[in-house]
Amino acid sequence: MLKIGIIVGSTRPGRKAAAVAEWVYEIVKSRKDAEFEIVDIGEYKLPLLDEPVSPTLNQYSKAHTKTWSAKIASLDAYIFVTPEYNHATSAALKNAIDFLFREWNNKAAGFVGYGSVGGARAVEHLRLVMAEVQIATVRNQVALSLFTDFENYTIFKPTAHHEKSLNQMLDQLIAWSGALKTLRASAI
Repeated sequence: MLKIGIIVGSTRPGRKAAAVAEWVYEIVKSRKDAEFEIVDIGEYKLPLLDEPVSPTLNQYSKAHTKTWSAKIASLDAYIFVTPEYNHATSAALKNAIDFLFREWNNKAAGFVGYGSVGGARAVEHLRLVMAEVQIATVRNQVALSLFTDFENYTIFKPTAHHEKSLNQMLDQLIAWSGALKTLRASAI
């Protein structure tokens, strides 16, 4: 069974990413084509990248990196829940991605973005980052607006049509994840 991590892409106090990730999880947990879990980058307490060697060498010296590595390596695909901060993803999410390399390779990712324009610019930023760590991204995404999906810009209350968008993205993500799992198996 495919294992998909729902990555909570913010550590900011008052963040909305955790509520969005819970919403994603509540919808996807009834699916029978994959297993899902929430992976909150805040729980890993990753400092600003502090490994002395490039992650491409897979020679981690810090306990927090080894723990993060094991979690990401255990997953077949990712749903990145990302805020849009200043036309990009959060620094915390970018930092968490940069800690690793091989653990991301030949996997797939989908996106749930939120912000004033549905997190679209953050997702586009992440697509470039994903290409560099050799993650294939699916076309469909969920774009949540601070204006229509958050009451008073704070309380997450998504409009109903987003569930359909989420499931369309998941259909693509699961298909690609299965195909890439075969690729990863042949590389071993």
